[in-house]
Amino acid sequence: LQTRLQAGQGYGNTLKCVLTVYRNESLTGFFKGMSFPLASIGIYSSVVFGVFSNTQRFLSQLRHGDPAAAPSLADMTLASLVAGVISVGIGTPVELVKIRLQMQTQPYTKANAKLNSTAPGSPVYRGPIHCLRTILQKEGIPGIYRGNVAMLLRDVPGYCAYFVPYAMFCDWITPHGSIAPNPFSIWVAGGVAGAVSWAVCTPMDVVKSRLQADGVYSNQYKGTIDCMLQSYQNEGLKVFFRGLLVNTIRGFPSSAAMFLGYELSLKAMKRCQSETNP
Repeated sequence: LQTRLQAGQGYGNTLKCVLTVYRNESLTGFFKGMSFPLASIGIYSSVVFGVFSNTQRFLSQLRHGDPAAAPSLADMTLASLVAGVISVGIGTPVELVKIRLQMQTQPYTKANAKLNSTAPGSPVYRGPIHCLRTILQKEGIPGIYRGNVAMLLRDVPGYCAYFVPYAMFCDWITPHGSIAPNPFSIWVAGGVAGAVSWAVCTPMDVVKSRLQADGVYSNQYKGTIDCMLQSYQNEGLKVFFRGLLVNTIRGFPSSAAMFLGYELSLKAMKRCQSETNP
């Protein structure tokens, strides 16, 4: 839904988008492009959380001489920035393939755009591997990283609005005197962090989605700035908030589960390590 609302034509609001997708593509339309992100989400999340945690430990070691020392707000912010930069290298190709698969059957109505040989509305890619191979053959390595600047501008502030609110909200709702937050506190704090992060990310997420969807049938945008200017000129400021409701709603449960799984996994591994090496 998010991609269709941000880069598609004629979907209107969220409810209309849901009804249109279901009417035209049945339930399978809601799961287009799912396989590639599903196969790579474990690697992507482990890299992002690993970079964030290890950067915090490195900064604590530099500042306090103890990697286990509580990180400051500045340390968390810097670690979030580093995680955001690293995430783009892995996330851009995955996002590109997902969006191309989701948008390949959408009608294209821009009359003055230079259309590719394939007729708009007909499938271009047979699946994620074929999509990736086709982009590499036609556009090379730069094609795989189409939209990487927009994704960088999305993820760097986005991860600051992800990890920092999580830590702050987790501390706030953890009962006084507790050594560590309980699972419910982790779940709520993670959900709030996800919703806040996606609210911050949505404007650049719109630009990224449009840049990556561009190229299936057309070549409309010359780059990030051109995409922002064309989008604003054609649809006004409101265009940068397309998909905001969908992003914030989905951000809560997905991030809540992510943080809960991360924290519980860490506790389990630390417990196993202490039992193995008492």
